[in-house]
Amino acid sequence: MLPISTVESPSFRSILRKIQTADGQESTSDRKTFASYLEKCYSKMESELKSTFERLEYVSTTADIWTCHNKSFLGMTAHWINPNNFKREKAAIACRRIKGRHTYDVVASEIEHVHSAFGLTHKVTATVTDNGSNFVKAFRVYEAATAPSDSEEEGGEEEEDNVVFADADDILSNGTSDGEYTLPPHLRCASHTLNLISNNDVNKWLSANAEAKSVFRSATAKCSALWTKCSRSTVASELVENICKRKLIIPVTTRWNSFHDALTCILTIPVPQLNHLCAQLDIRVLSEREHKFLSEYCSVMKPLSIALDILQGEDNCYYGCLLPTLEVLMSKVLALQPSLSRMTAGLPDVIVQSIKTRFASVLENKDAQLAAVTLPKFKLRWLKEEHKKDSLKTLLITECRTSMDTQQEVLPFVSKPQASSSNKSEIDFFAFEDDHPTSRSCESEIFGYFQSGCEVDILHQFPNIKTLFLKLNTRNCDVGNWELLAVKQALEC
Repeated sequence: MLPISTVESPSFRSILRKIQTADGQESTSDRKTFASYLEKCYSKMESELKSTFERLEYVSTTADIWTCHNKSFLGMTAHWINPNNFKREKAAIACRRIKGRHTYDVVASEIEHVHSAFGLTHKVTATVTDNGSNFVKAFRVYEAATAPSDSEEEGGEEEEDNVVFADADDILSNGTSDGEYTLPPHLRCASHTLNLISNNDVNKWLSANAEAKSVFRSATAKCSALWTKCSRSTVASELVENICKRKLIIPVTTRWNSFHDALTCILTIPVPQLNHLCAQLDIRVLSEREHKFLSEYCSVMKPLSIALDILQGEDNCYYGCLLPTLEVLMSKVLALQPSLSRMTAGLPDVIVQSIKTRFASVLENKDAQLAAVTLPKFKLRWLKEEHKKDSLKTLLITECRTSMDTQQEVLPFVSKPQASSSNKSEIDFFAFEDDHPTSRSCESEIFGYFQSGCEVDILHQFPNIKTLFLKLNTRNCDVGNWELLAVKQALEC
């Protein structure tokens, strides 16, 4: 995080000389030697990563673009599950300068180049990004086409009329075409989407609701004044610590959780102490109605804050955590509705409707459902309706059967009754096909899986479910991971 020229400064050399003398070694590196050493370390790290990726079958990546010091960068990380101990592992694979506009084709080109450089083109199960329009369009245009379903194949003749012809001269002159890049499936960051619900959808409803509009603005304005004074004045911060015996949490604009935690921190202060503090800082005191509103607001938004903390985790947050988290979040929020006043009574419905709208493509997604079922701590427990459990169990059997057929081709066993050759035509007529051996094997494996425990290690006993688990749960729920934060901090320094 310091300039390479630091190794040539007298003070740095003096420190190194003392350390090296204690170790019995003496070595003085100049700037050129140290730069060469860094290049060797980077090459070694890159080769080790590539060898690690060669042994893996499924990898998930994340991509993010940010700007600091008037320079734009693309950061990418890779995530995978260790097949031996099922631990999530990760590595930063790119931090590239991006010049010019961040258009969708530029984004697609950079992402594909990084995947190709590490040999991940055909191993990436999904790439997670935020909800930026350039990312969304890049994957919509360049995402690899999936195999057509039976219904699409049957309706192929009807779709021939919708063929779009492109001008070859335009393609050659522009040098680009929609098939120039190939990107993996795209997932929007679940944490970023929940942040949008908290900041945009909820605040929009509060501003439009006559019962809550004025009290919401006045209450948050008084809290903001308190945070501003504590963050800008050491005297005010010491006064808070003396009166309340604690420090206030100051919200951060990029994380809605911090806003909820900051409000909760203010509400934990007894009302007499809070009023005395506001009087000392020359800030208007919270009224009883405003205090009640903030209490109800925090109680309704608390499940959403917990869900955000869960989805922003890395070590234990598999992709299978997403659907159970959303289902529990909606049920917990709706359960609070009877205890709310008129000011916030409609807030739970707004949150649930926003989740159903923004996560519409995920709630009915087959891969997301299977990822949750193949996670032992969830299985089918997160579903309430029995018909959904039955349909998902059938889907799991089908996927396991497909997995087994891919690994080893099993020919169907046909059982025919024994009879004389004179009745050959009758034998052929009454030839029945027994149950596929793969079906019986899958059903017994899945039955044993649902009867087993909740530890992730039990997947070693169920090879087909383990294969599905590794394929689907490699994906990430969140794009704001620690590697990119560390890179950003280094660049800002």
